[in-house]
Amino acid sequence: MKKLLAASAIALSVACTATVIAVPSPASAQEIYATNGHLMVNTAKSYIGKVTYKFGVRSPSTLTFDCSSFTQYVFAKHGISIPWGSSAQTRFGTRVPSKSKLAIGDLVMFSVNTPGKINHVGIYIGNGQFISNMPSKGVAIASLRTGYWSTRYITGRHY
Repeated sequence: MKKLLAASAIALSVACTATVIAVPSPASAQEIYATNGHLMVNTAKSYIGKVTYKFGVRSPSTLTFDCSSFTQYVFAKHGISIPWGSSAQTRFGTRVPSKSKLAIGDLVMFSVNTPGKINHVGIYIGNGQFISNMPSKGVAIASLRTGYWSTRYITGRHY
């Protein structure tokens, strides 16, 4: 009887004990994108001081690019095909509604010559900054919040 009572108590204990297993929830699209965005940013940063800017040029063998061929090159390194041309790159992906909604790895577009016309592109790196291949500096990091680029921002694109 003692054995039956002990066995019943153990069975009841096992049946009434809830085992909690932490199962991670699936990552959101934004979390997945942000993770991939870091890959783009790290790749772009690896070219600081190594790339030459030349308008209208796309030459991976000599590391000579304009702004959009540089973003195209960086994205291609991660299997994402985007067109050449800053204006063309605005026609793909999803529009980012505001600067405050930018995610790491988003493309950021600017107007530098004709007001409202997109003619420069870079990659958002977080904390109000972006990385781009620029005529005077080559690949460099700049602020979206202050200075030259802050008033020239037009839109961002999620890819």
